[in-house]
Amino acid sequence: MNCFQTPARSLFSASSPSLSAAATQMFSTLDSAAEQMMVHRDFQAAFDTCHRGLESLAALDPEDSRCGELKAGFCILGIQALAELNQWRDVLCWVLQQYEQEQIPAKIMQMCILLYSKVGEPAGMQEAARVWLHCPLNIRAAGFGTVAELYLLHVLVALGQKEEARELITGEVGSSAFTEEQRQTALDVVEEKERQTQDPPLNPRMSGSSDITEHPVSSQGTLIHKLVAVLRFIYRKFQIAGSGSFSLRKIFLAVVLLYMLLFRMDPALPSSFMWISKFLQLLKQMWTAMFAPYYQSVTQSKGL
Repeated sequence: MNCFQTPARSLFSASSPSLSAAATQMFSTLDSAAEQMMVHRDFQAAFDTCHRGLESLAALDPEDSRCGELKAGFCILGIQALAELNQWRDVLCWVLQQYEQEQIPAKIMQMCILLYSKVGEPAGMQEAARVWLHCPLNIRAAGFGTVAELYLLHVLVALGQKEEARELITGEVGSSAFTEEQRQTALDVVEEKERQTQDPPLNPRMSGSSDITEHPVSSQGTLIHKLVAVLRFIYRKFQIAGSGSFSLRKIFLAVVLLYMLLFRMDPALPSSFMWISKFLQLLKQMWTAMFAPYYQSVTQSKGL
């Protein structure tokens, strides 16, 4: 899926002083997971390695800052592996198995919001991100402002939650995450999005992608005019040539082939009625021009 970029080597270095043997082994495991991910593209093996690494971390001293780095590193690689395996639905549940909801690192929260937004399911992160942002302990986190911005744009605005978006901007979260200028810009974005949803389309039957829907209509009209012009040209030729110069079977076959090649229309569609009517009128005119003299002479000979 390539939702995120992960370095080929470990996110954290094992060169810190006074590393215990267990911590050194964990950094080596993290390096192995990164290699499986980026070099061998074996995403299942990378995820399994991350999962085993997280289980092994439980035996280390949780107060050691290196444990937090390792845990975040394993989670980041595990999220990427699940995304590549198209198992994105399991990402949030798996992350919540590793962290309490309020204690998820800001970088991991950002990745989750972007992932669920990318796959078109921003609602999957709405509750978790809301709880995380309203936790007082996270306000001073380094990535708090980025999480708030991603939550606003990729979750609330994307889901049409305008009132909650305004409350986020003007409330405590917005005051902590944004400057005054950023808050005004965010409000402008929300209002512009609201205007776009309230403005009715020019044609109620048409969706918002008017350029896409109008193009087939214009192409259809061009084909109608082209086919009508060709049939009129054939009709004029028949008028000049008379009724005895052409085979009726060949004429009918030529008309049907023109219909199939130039205008592949489903006759069951209502939009086809105008074309079918014109087509029948042209056929009647062609028939009259070709055979009316013949029937008139036959009728006159019978009358005599």
